[in-house]
Formats: sequence, structure tokens, C-alpha cells
Amino acid sequence: MTSNTASHLRLTSHPGRVSTRRFPIQWDAQSASQRGPVIATPNAGAERNAIGAHGGAYSIYRALAISSGAMASDARPDLTDTHPVAPIGPHAQWREPGRIVSLDPWGHRVAEDFAAELAGGVDIRPTIAVTSARIALPEIREAVARGRLKIDGEVVQAGGEVAVTKAAIDPVWHLPGIAARFDVEEAQLRRALFEQTGGMYPELVTRPDIAVFLPPIGGITLYIFGDPARLGDRRFPLTCRVHDECNSSDVFGSDICTCRPYLIHGIEAAARQAQEGGAGLVVYNRKEGRALGEVTKFLVYNARQRQPGGDRAATYFERTECVAGVRDARVQELMPDALHWLGVRRIDRFISMSNMKYDALVAGGIEIGERAPIPDELAPPDACVEMEAKIAAGYFTLGKAPAARAVS
Repeated sequence: MTSNTASHLRLTSHPGRVSTRRFPIQWDAQSASQRGPVIATPNAGAERNAIGAHGGAYSIYRALAISSGAMASDARPDLTDTHPVAPIGPHAQWREPGRIVSLDPWGHRVAEDFAAELAGGVDIRPTIAVTSARIALPEIREAVARGRLKIDGEVVQAGGEVAVTKAAIDPVWHLPGIAARFDVEEAQLRRALFEQTGGMYPELVTRPDIAVFLPPIGGITLYIFGDPARLGDRRFPLTCRVHDECNSSDVFGSDICTCRPYLIHGIEAAARQAQEGGAGLVVYNRKEGRALGEVTKFLVYNARQRQPGGDRAATYFERTECVAGVRDARVQELMPDALHWLGVRRIDRFISMSNMKYDALVAGGIEIGERAPIPDELAPPDACVEMEAKIAAGYFTLGKAPAARAVS
């Protein structure tokens, strides 16, 4: 047994024998150095100050690569030239107690803020990366051809591609803050996380002194249109779409829901806002099938389509609850954190009619101006059952929006 493995087992099995940790975490601190680095690698030994593993769900693939011999267990990343292509923050929200609890706001600045510790051999990993890219979508090229978007060589390129700054965020949970956000006791939260993962992380219940947890779930991708510095500046209008993953529609174009059309509409609106001197943002959350997963989602599809009389709005959520036990597991309360990381205080045009998303943003301290529905002509005919069911269930505030087209 290696010394690192032994240290990890002692961490789990002997909570009473803990020396003063070298890197205590002060969540909501005024600077990265005062907050301290998040250290969750297995080879960190006694310096490890977080539960879980880097990479979210992908940590399991890393384990397979190591077990098969394809990767060394003590491999460490070379962070040379990996720094963000655009500066993000620090913003005031990073220091406001309870404002950000589900990600590490300093997670993209590891190589900069903890250079001395890295040089000294401490294994600190980034949990956020910021890069640049171009989005090439046939619907956006059509928007250019129809004159809804113009080629300006800055936001929209000559070939119809849209230039973006994008950020990938791995979840980093501050457990006391998560518990407070959901108004539950921290011990109750830890126990549920421990039990519902089959006891995968025993430190959740044996190490209450460790407050940070890297859960094995999907993360978030942010697509920023225009200058990222304008996102937190209220002088510049912001158009934003918060989108929850739907692989069937987003990637493969299934027409049983409005997910891809609404996503594309959000991208187009965000690009247009950037061209008009403001900024655009698309927040893409990995919450497939309302965070129930694709297997459950497809089982629900079968149950809905095979019931007597076929798929009906009246039984839409009933069939979901019969299979999944809940209508929707997305718990949007954590969703505003990514916008606070960007310094956002106000969304001028919100490309969504979802009350769940709206309520979470407003409760999180973000003002919302206009709420924009999907245009009539973009909603697939086969999605009418979903739309009617959600409207009847109160998912949407219709306002000025056409009732038949108010979708998530």
C-alpha cells in the first residue's frame, strides 16, 4: 500500500486523528490566498481538503485509465499556457456570503493565484477553464441569409460562424452553503448524499470538518457573445438563455420537444445583442431529461406513447412521476451561481418563459427585464403535448407570450 493510499484511508477511517490542515478553506474570502486552494486529488495526501474527485463524472474514466495502465496514477497536469483567454473577475459576488455555493469562483485562476504552492509541489487542479471558439450551426447561417443577423467580422464571421468566449465549469460544492440554499440541515444533506451514492464518499458523514465536496455530476458550459467584461456592467444590455441539456433534441434534432429550437433562438438573440453593443450569454447545464437522466427519459417516452389514447397532455406529468418518482429533478436553486461568477446582476432579455428558472434567478438577486418566448414558427408540431402539459402545470408565465408557444 502506498503512503498516499494509506493517507487517504486514514482520512476516511479515523476522523478523530486530524492534524491542523495546511490549507484551510475560508469560502467567501476576499482573495484567493485568503480563501485557499481546493485540493481533492488522491495523491495530495494530508493536504487534501475536499471530498470527492476532480473531473466530476469523468473521474470514473480516469480511474479506468489508471487501472488499465494507460495513465500513471501520479500524473499531474502541466498548466503552462492554460490560463483563460479572457479575464473573468474577481467580481463582488465572489465575496458575498452565500451568493456562490456550487462552484469555485477562483477555479480558473489556479496557475496564477497559487503559483508558489504549485512550484512547491502542491497538487492543485483548475475546476474552470476559459477559451475561445466559433459556433457553426445551419440555423445561424439561415438567420444570416434571412437578414436577422449580419456579418460583421467580429461576432458573426464571413462564413456565418459566431465567435464566442466559452467557459467550462466543474461543480465544487460548499456543503454548508448548499444546505442553507435548500433550507436543510447540513448533516441531513450529507447523509442523503452519502446514502444515495451507495456510500461512495464516506467522508461526507465521517468528516464534518471538511466543507467542500466535488460531486460526480456533469458541469456547466457558458457561451459568451461579445466582450465578457460587459456581462457585469449594467450600462450594456444583456440577453441570456439558461438551457438544460436535451441530447435528443440539442444534438440529434428530435422534434418531440422544443429544446433545440429554443437553444438556437437563444444563440441568435445573444449574438444579435452583442452586435448591438451589449452582451449575450447562453448557460448550458448538464441536466439531461430534467436531471432524471436519459434512461428514465426514454422509459417515460415509452409509457406516454403506449398508454390508451396515446400521448396526452393530461397525463404527461403523471407518467413521469410513475416512472421517476418526481416530475422534475433540476432544482434550479443552484443555477444562478454561474451568472454570479460572471458578475451578472441583471438580465435585460431572458430567453425563457420558465417560472422555475425565473424564480431561482430573482431569488438569487438577479433582476430580469423582458421574458421572451420562442417564436411561433420555431416550435415543432409534435411538441404540442409537452407545451400544453407544462402550461397546465404552471411551468410558464404566459404574459404577452402566445399560450401555445410558451416553452422552457
